[in-house]
Amino acid sequence: MLGLASRVGPAIAAATFATALIACGSRVTPTPAPPSVPTPTPRVSTAQAPRAASGLPDLSGIIKSVSPSVVAVDTSTVGLDFFLHPVEQRGAGSGVIIRPDGFIVTNSHVISNASNITVALADGRVFPATLVGRDDPSDLAVLKIDAGELPALPFADPATARVGDWVIALGNALGLDGGPTVTVGIISALGRSVRTGSGFTLSDLIQTDAAINEGNSGGPLVNLQGQLVGLNTTIIAGAQGIGFSINSGTVEQFSNDLIELGRVRRPLIGISGRTVTAGLAQQLRLPVASGVLVLRLSSGPAGSAGIEAGDVIVEIAGLEIATWDQFLSHLWRHRPGETIDIVVLRGGDRIVLPVVLAERR
Repeated sequence: MLGLASRVGPAIAAATFATALIACGSRVTPTPAPPSVPTPTPRVSTAQAPRAASGLPDLSGIIKSVSPSVVAVDTSTVGLDFFLHPVEQRGAGSGVIIRPDGFIVTNSHVISNASNITVALADGRVFPATLVGRDDPSDLAVLKIDAGELPALPFADPATARVGDWVIALGNALGLDGGPTVTVGIISALGRSVRTGSGFTLSDLIQTDAAINEGNSGGPLVNLQGQLVGLNTTIIAGAQGIGFSINSGTVEQFSNDLIELGRVRRPLIGISGRTVTAGLAQQLRLPVASGVLVLRLSSGPAGSAGIEAGDVIVEIAGLEIATWDQFLSHLWRHRPGETIDIVVLRGGDRIVLPVVLAERR
């Protein structure tokens, strides 16, 4: 396997088998090649994908519209060879223009330990990039280049994503010259969680069967309206057609935080818990066989709101939950300072408790 931070965690949440995940930013041999430059493509308006004679969507217009917003991210860092001599190592990844004034979102692992970052636009221009901020727990980073009037890719409403929707993945796959690689598939699942080798859990991911390769990291997954559905981040080693993207809601919220604050604001609720299973429910005589069992409370909003150890959380902010990872996914959609309703089961009672979220430091 090539590359820095290329192998991540051994488990998919809720799965019963061990597996390896590969972050899809590629790192190549230390050759002083120039950054790959995508071929310029015209930008056209595609509010809705037309249908080809076969009945399948005609994707060419969408690809022409989206491609100018996709950039190649080339990195270099200094490493040591076998004889401990310093050598330059180059890497390749992808990014997405999210604001016309030069802000670009990519994966944190794409630019990890990079001493120099270069961005190549679809129109042939190449710019040095500065790192605005990065957040390893979400694998997101924001770059800035000195350019204006750029074609920013709009964000899709994450609530509109459905399993079975057509999606298109674009990116600098394998650092190949000649423009972004385009692959097509569907949304295979929503709300996935994967655990990385660094100990972070990436939650609320979109699973897709659109082919994602090394170098695709940080590239967009778009819908048939040409909107950003997700940011491609990782694949399962050895699997067929199983890749994961960070959903548009997370990308938009966290990138805004990085741009405005230089860090991501995460809510703190102050509990530790575990997923309720049928076996656990029988053992503890719980009233339900799914949800989150509250194990402990720290000093924080949950205890102040009246949540107790032994409660089973079954709903957060109007959304039913069945697992701990699902609970975290729903929680992180909210902001510090918000008040959300938590529904718990305590004995035979169903209790609604308003919780004012604090900020995780």
